[in-house]
Amino acid sequence: MKKRSLPLSRVYRHLEPGPVVLVTTALEGRANVMAMSWHTMMEFEPPLVGCVISGDHHTFAALEATRECALNVPTVAIARAVVGCGNVSGRRVDKFARFGLTPVPASRIAAPLVAECYASFECRIHDARLVARYNFFILEVVKAWIDPAMKAPRTIHHRGRGEFMVAGRTLRLPSRAK
Repeated sequence: MKKRSLPLSRVYRHLEPGPVVLVTTALEGRANVMAMSWHTMMEFEPPLVGCVISGDHHTFAALEATRECALNVPTVAIARAVVGCGNVSGRRVDKFARFGLTPVPASRIAAPLVAECYASFECRIHDARLVARYNFFILEVVKAWIDPAMKAPRTIHHRGRGEFMVAGRTLRLPSRAK
């Protein structure tokens, strides 16, 4: 096997951990939605999710102020809206209206859920000790929603520089893990 050197700026596209999600927040009665491609499971019960949100983003300020958000998992069916949400700031634009997304009330947080997404996770900040240094939030999922009609959702995965991959075939292999 022959390997070649890879520029460090390209590592992300090979380690990308999961589907692009839409992060929703609500600050002073105004809902916002942001595309986020970097998050990681940190614990299973209670479910803890780590994520990095740039301090320059409107979502960062809203999450820091309210300490809650929702992570909404879209499918390829709304990929263009998802990318659109990642390319404009919620400081100036109502992204729900601009990209045809439907905000629906959550049950345990003020931030809305996105109706068009097949799964939504209501979250509260569990640990903010790494925010000042790395913009790294640890969120606890306090309520989870899923569309049971979606048996094999085709999620989108950001590979960097405008390139996305769509989740494909599922493999079932023997494993002792639950």
